[in-house]
Amino acid sequence: MEHALEEATPMRYRRATAMLALALGMSAFALVVLAGPAYRLHLLALGSAFSLLRWGAWAGLAAVVIGVISAWLARPGQGRPGFGFALAGLALGVIAFGMPIALLQKARSVPPIHDISTDTETPPTFVAVLPLRKDAANPADYGGAEIARQQHQAYPDIQPATVALTAPQAYARALQVAQAMGWTIVATVPESGRIEATDTTPWFGFKDDIVIRVSAQGNASRVDIRSVSRVGRSDMGKNAQRI
Repeated sequence: MEHALEEATPMRYRRATAMLALALGMSAFALVVLAGPAYRLHLLALGSAFSLLRWGAWAGLAAVVIGVISAWLARPGQGRPGFGFALAGLALGVIAFGMPIALLQKARSVPPIHDISTDTETPPTFVAVLPLRKDAANPADYGGAEIARQQHQAYPDIQPATVALTAPQAYARALQVAQAMGWTIVATVPESGRIEATDTTPWFGFKDDIVIRVSAQGNASRVDIRSVSRVGRSDMGKNAQRI
């Protein structure tokens, strides 16, 4: 049967199938990779950018299927052309299909929340960042007990930090760390122990806002951090990871 299939597949068709796999793989990879920059540059709305990811994933799956078939038909030996094209299309298809699937699995593994705080009873509040969030889909007000419940269940390790430093020392250290993490510092208010900043994700350019609160605890200090996404119901764990 294998020999019959090979005989029924002329050499030009083997090469054409391999080129099809490569074209699909390249197209799928481009759709997936460019979805983020297209949204970040305001060329597409978020929903349209996510549609590109879906289309790219399906095109990637098609490239994988055709790539496997064409790689087998064009496998090395007896002058079969197109093996390299088939492998390239297959590899690009795997990447294009794998990236959105990985994002989907990540989203399903964490609670659908986007506001994470080390203090869920009296969360640090935003002041200077509020004008920057005036058009944000997500409010800056804390979501309450249900959000806190989901956070504590998913991220039990997120707690206030008590450090053996005076409040001014802890504040200076917190500011140093925030700057080292590449955040854009929006406001520093040492007298109230508050630091506000914004972090931008590299692919889609999502902006998440952070507020740090440093308070004296005797000879030590307590540091609380809150990180909130401007868009999206779920942050896929990014705010918790940041904290």
